[in-house]
Amino acid sequence: MFNNLSLKRKLIIFSILSIVSIYFIYNGEVKNKGIAEVPKETKKINTESKQHGSIKNVEDKKITDKEKKNKKLEEKYNAGYKAFFDKKYEEAIKIEDEVINEDNKFYKAYNVKGIALCFNGDFNEGMKNIDKALEIKPDYGYGRFNKALAYELNGKYEEALQWYDKDLQVENYIWSYYGKASIYGRRGDVENAVKNLKIAISMDKSIKEEAKAESDFDPIRKSKEFIDLVE
Repeated sequence: MFNNLSLKRKLIIFSILSIVSIYFIYNGEVKNKGIAEVPKETKKINTESKQHGSIKNVEDKKITDKEKKNKKLEEKYNAGYKAFFDKKYEEAIKIEDEVINEDNKFYKAYNVKGIALCFNGDFNEGMKNIDKALEIKPDYGYGRFNKALAYELNGKYEEALQWYDKDLQVENYIWSYYGKASIYGRRGDVENAVKNLKIAISMDKSIKEEAKAESDFDPIRKSKEFIDLVE
């Protein structure tokens, strides 16, 4: 049948078939190219995503581990702090030593260990530890307070007054006012004792009962100013 067609028709059909063939060949190459390239880019993105995800997971784990360690140390420090207030000084020292062995920058542990040593009769070693706490964190209020208290325990009243004042520079701490009042009370200095005690009482009314039983105020106990303040 094809042989019976005229030359003109044969040329037309041949041209159409050629165009169709070229179209399909070109279209197929484009599709194949697209299919070949897309997975490559997708693979790259997926690889990068996995890599970044892995890095983030490692960082998150490091943060979590650090938080867990800090929480554990804080709990141990608090146990030493409680032992100190229960007057178990040797136990407090032992616990805070454990904290320091795990983290030698844990300034709060040096502070509690230091004041526990002072109450346990070792002023020099105690002061070294309190100073270490303040070396790490100079504006640590409780460290400054304990340094004042340590001086007071050791009968160094001028130094104690200076450090109570230094504590009051960084925090409005009721027991620093009370500490100053008790030193002035021992000296029989009614004016300054009452002045500082009055501030402490204004912060907490229960301080009146503390003052009534405090032997440090015996030298001024019969003064009108003291009686009016605590009654």
